[in-house]
Amino acid sequence: MLDLKFLRENPEIVKQNIKNKFQDEKLPLVDEVIELDARRRAAQQEADNLRANRKKISKQIGALMAQGKKEEAQEVKEQVTRNAERLAELEVQEGELAEKVKKIMMTIPNIIDPSVPIGRDDSENVEVQRYGEPLVPDFEIPYHTDIMEKLNGIDLESARRVAGNGFYYLMGDIARLHSAVISYARDFMIDRGFTYCVPPFMIRSNVVTGVMSFAEMDAMMYKIEGEDLYLIGTSEHSMIGKFIDNVLQEDSLPRTLTSYSPCFRKEKGAHGIEERGVYRIHQFEKQEMIVVCKPEESPMWFDKLWQNTVDLFRSLDIPVRTLECCSGDLADLKVKSVDVEAWSPRQKKYFEVGSCSNLGDAQARRLRIRVVGEGGKYFAHTLNNTVVAPPRMLIAFLENNLNEDGSVNIPEVLRPYMGGKSVIRPE
Repeated sequence: MLDLKFLRENPEIVKQNIKNKFQDEKLPLVDEVIELDARRRAAQQEADNLRANRKKISKQIGALMAQGKKEEAQEVKEQVTRNAERLAELEVQEGELAEKVKKIMMTIPNIIDPSVPIGRDDSENVEVQRYGEPLVPDFEIPYHTDIMEKLNGIDLESARRVAGNGFYYLMGDIARLHSAVISYARDFMIDRGFTYCVPPFMIRSNVVTGVMSFAEMDAMMYKIEGEDLYLIGTSEHSMIGKFIDNVLQEDSLPRTLTSYSPCFRKEKGAHGIEERGVYRIHQFEKQEMIVVCKPEESPMWFDKLWQNTVDLFRSLDIPVRTLECCSGDLADLKVKSVDVEAWSPRQKKYFEVGSCSNLGDAQARRLRIRVVGEGGKYFAHTLNNTVVAPPRMLIAFLENNLNEDGSVNIPEVLRPYMGGKSVIRPE
């Protein structure tokens, strides 16, 4: 959420930012919120004046009564009554206007970083760099669920009967590989100085609206019926929520956390054929990383976060590339975002396996996460990034480590988590 004072003083910058994100339908909201805020401030000023005069008038009544001027005192009493009624009206008006302003401000997108390329959607994202040589073997690579089935590693049919489409049973060595990747990612991040955390898997609505836009919330979140609780779509939500209403000491920053959680997503809308199987599902597990830091340090941490994901995938011999997200592909709270994509030898192209985002002070402003230092109080900056999210990551892993006979090589770094196994073979 933008600083209202910034919007009031820089309406043209805010409007240009909206245009850069191709959300022209939101342009009238800037003038509307300025007008509503002016009315709110006028009501607040009038109410403050009435409150300030209340004590003065009360003293005046006492003085008139002491002088025996009862009629004049009565007139002043009637004025007090009228002022009290007006004050009550103003307080209601002020609250209603403040709520309208807040609602609009929650929909106006954050100011994107000047380095973000201008583009309408993800088709205009810009490749930054490739890591590792993308290879295509001289044998045909099956679809990922076919690879898993030959290894007796997945049961989609039973999952459909139990829970419907978008769910799965992972079995045997594939299930073990799934857990091994999560455990390796956990230790990888701990070795890089992050504090490990297992967060709540459900959060309240005020945390949900603090970490994402209303549109994202509607498209992603499952609500617990009859309770003010939502299943998390990513542990970033509850990890950032951990700091709600906190005033952090400046010398305690940065806070760097890595978290494990299951994730639950509606995944609304139709998806292409490459998203059958376990590519886009309603339930998965993930290792995440978040940072809460000083504003001047967030660009540095942004680069560190996406580099962590690149390094983890390269330690598993999976080629990846980084992609700068264009303006139209950024969610409203994001200042800047980089996707990490893994190479798919079967598709002969890259696909997304992680996303790193700098949200500036947008989440901190909504959740009231402040920092106090020598210069006073200010809002923290928050960042998040995917460490690894199987089973999507397993698609890249299986395709890049598959042998012609259907066996799958286990990189050395994963073998301690796989009981020493160096290869998985079809039974």
